[in-house]
Amino acid sequence: MSTARLTLAGALLALALPLTCRSMSTLMGMDDAAAVGKVMLDQLELEGGSGGTALAWDGQAWYGGDYDKVWLKTEGSPDSTNYDASRNELLWDHALMRWWDLQTGVRYDLGHGPARGWAAVGVAGLAPYWSDVEATLYLGEAGRTAARLQVEHDLLLTQRLIVQPEIETNFYGKSDAAREVSSGLSDLQVALRMRYEIRRELAPYVGVALRRSQGTDSVLWVAGFRVWF
Repeated sequence: MSTARLTLAGALLALALPLTCRSMSTLMGMDDAAAVGKVMLDQLELEGGSGGTALAWDGQAWYGGDYDKVWLKTEGSPDSTNYDASRNELLWDHALMRWWDLQTGVRYDLGHGPARGWAAVGVAGLAPYWSDVEATLYLGEAGRTAARLQVEHDLLLTQRLIVQPEIETNFYGKSDAAREVSSGLSDLQVALRMRYEIRRELAPYVGVALRRSQGTDSVLWVAGFRVWF
């Protein structure tokens, strides 16, 4: 084949290759800019103890691409005086590095006492040994500050039977008498749940939780479902 023909063939290949790559990327759903979404109820459970039983939840939903997402989180857990207290967050999530994201936005607390609003900034990602970590700082009205840390890890006993230890703790910079919150370590929960994945999207579970709140310790049994779509 002559040099001219080789040069022409190379030029045509160079023009066709980007088009082919883009077509394959679209066909295989590999476009980094494509927006997708997910809704997950990580915990939808009954909690029972000496104070009776109540419904609790921990869920989140997000929508966006690989680098930027809108994230909604909601968590509610019963206490001795109010069974619909909840923490609700609307966040912008931006990928910082391979395993860690920056999350900024707002938080709104409902339930016992007056509602409280906060500005939020934190990180979420995978720590060594594949532990899911969320660490967030909050700034509220009247100089209020708070911090929240949650760590959980999946231990596979089989492909379907999974044990999940979890630690969640909340700190406050100053007391809030209207919501009966004291400064320092406000609450700490250590839980162990065992779930069976009927499908990846549906898994019933049972477990036990040790909770310290406002200086009071309690032991709870939990039973519920983990659902996502």
